[in-house]
Amino acid sequence: MIYRNTLLALAALAVPAALTGLVLGPVWGLGVLAAGLVALLFWHARHLARLHRWLAHPLPGKVPEGQGIWDEVLAALHRLERDAARREDALADALARMRRAVQALPDGVVILDSANHIEWHNRTAEAQLGLERRADLGQNIANLVREPEFIEYLQSQDHETPVRVARGQTIALSLQLIPFGQSQKMLLSRDVTQAERVDVMRRDFVANVSHELRTPLTVLVGFLETVRELKLDPQRVRDYIGMMQEQSARMQRIIDDLLTLSALDSAPPASGDRRVAVQPLLQRLRADAAALSGGRHAIRLEGETASELLGVESELASAFGNLVSNAIRYTPPGGVVTLAWREGPDGGRFTVEDTGIGIEAEHIPRLTERFYRVDRSRSRETGGTGLGLAIAKHALARHDAVLEVQSEPGKGSRFTARFPARRLTAPGVVT
Repeated sequence: MIYRNTLLALAALAVPAALTGLVLGPVWGLGVLAAGLVALLFWHARHLARLHRWLAHPLPGKVPEGQGIWDEVLAALHRLERDAARREDALADALARMRRAVQALPDGVVILDSANHIEWHNRTAEAQLGLERRADLGQNIANLVREPEFIEYLQSQDHETPVRVARGQTIALSLQLIPFGQSQKMLLSRDVTQAERVDVMRRDFVANVSHELRTPLTVLVGFLETVRELKLDPQRVRDYIGMMQEQSARMQRIIDDLLTLSALDSAPPASGDRRVAVQPLLQRLRADAAALSGGRHAIRLEGETASELLGVESELASAFGNLVSNAIRYTPPGGVVTLAWREGPDGGRFTVEDTGIGIEAEHIPRLTERFYRVDRSRSRETGGTGLGLAIAKHALARHDAVLEVQSEPGKGSRFTARFPARRLTAPGVVT
């Protein structure tokens, strides 16, 4: 199309020039043709100058307009510029979406160049690695993450497996470099503190279960071998059988408590469509505490209530009963154990307070761990399995309650189960 228009323009100049040459002579015809060519050249130069100015400082959507064949050329350029702008907007939008997605990741992401300088990082990386969004761009990552394990990992050629780095005393990170693009690298950081803590608890749990079951099993095997190998009088046999029954009962309690914990772990939160009358439950707990104490302690019950708790009665009785039995076991004869129920705008709370031996502050955060005991020998003497508080914590959590512990050595302890207001209801009220 452009070539045809150009030929038409030249033909338009040649025709008047030929007519002028026939009428006025060849010189005049050549003059007219030369003047037309000069005007055409000036017209093209003018459009080229406008195009050159735009190319020197291109503005989106400001491609100059033209006439004639230049209208087609500049219109095509305008379409190319418009399509390029659309592609650029689409790429910018895709990049923005990708960055928002990376910002939302729970893991830290740091983009590094070939010299390990920071090009970009997300907010998680800022929190985990202590980076600053603007100040640290362009900095070498080795100047900001200075742990020797990471520096050695960064300088090595083997990045197939992540490296563990401790940040301070309480945080552990897993860091891994992943090459991409021409020479860039992506540093991924993951907080593995909780995973390591769970792994330690799992190993301790397996070790504790083995230890707790090994002791009664050893006693049982020893007595069985003695009864089988030696000729014993009937009274001695009865004594040995009685001690074996005690050890068997201990193993049975441990297994029952483990099954209870397993059931609580796998069960969904307690439903809110079943009602538990609080006052009758407290009366039963007081009676059980008196029976367990055998008259060695003063058992008090404080607080009158007609409220009902929404939940599972057997689980609440188990949780409360474990708190009460602990107070009885760890309170010397002559002590006082107080059971109390209080209500307020924020909900209800069940409290077991004793005047027992108390607990040192360093042990309190670990009391609800499975098989954790402050005094193992006393726990075995009193018949404890080391799982009671773990069961209480799990059962309370299923009822949206939390367990709080206050204690002071030599002065006693206070265990409080706090329930939110939505778990309380008056008798007969439809929820």
